[in-house]
Amino acid sequence: MNLIVFALLALLAITAVAIAKLRELWAVIMFTGIYSFLSASWMMILDAPDVAFTEAAVGAGISTVLMLSTMALTGKAEDIPRKSSKVPLFVVIVTGATLIYGTLDMPHFGSPDAPAQTYPDPSFVERSEHDMHGLPNVVTALLASYRSYDTLGETTVVLTAGIGVLLILRRDERDGDEPDHLAGENSA
Repeated sequence: MNLIVFALLALLAITAVAIAKLRELWAVIMFTGIYSFLSASWMMILDAPDVAFTEAAVGAGISTVLMLSTMALTGKAEDIPRKSSKVPLFVVIVTGATLIYGTLDMPHFGSPDAPAQTYPDPSFVERSEHDMHGLPNVVTALLASYRSYDTLGETTVVLTAGIGVLLILRRDERDGDEPDHLAGENSA
C-alpha cells in the first residue's frame, strides 16, 4: 500500500511540474485532466469515493471540456513573459509552507484515534430519521442536510466557473468584431 501511495504522490508532483513548465495550452489542459484523475485516485485511497467521483467528473470531465472550448476561441499557446518576477515564486513558497505547517498536527494515516475513525458517531444514524423528518436513507440525509453547506459551496464553485467560461466565450460586437454579413455591406 505504501508503494502505491508514494508512486501516486510522485506522479502528482511530476504532473504539477509538467503543467508549470509547458507553454502549449492544449498539453496543459490534458495534463490538468491527468492531474484530476490522479487526485481522484488519491481520494479513493483516502476512502472518500464521493469526493473522488466529484473530482473525476468535474475536475477531469467538465473542466477539461470547458477549457478546450475556451481554447478553441482563443490562442493556442501561452505568451512567454518578457521579465521574470520573484513575487509568484514567493507566494507559492509561503502558501506551500503554510499548508505543510497546517498538516503537522494531523493524525497519522489509518490511526485509530483519527477523527475519521471516531466520527461520525452512531448518533448520526440514530438521529438522521428524526432530523430528516422520516428520510430513510442515511447517506442522503448526511449529504443533503448535515453537509448541505459544503454541497452548496461545491455547486456554487462549479456554477461560477461555468458562468466565467460563458462570459469568456461570449462574442461581443462592441469589441470590434464585426459580423460577416455587415463586413460585406461596409466594403461596397
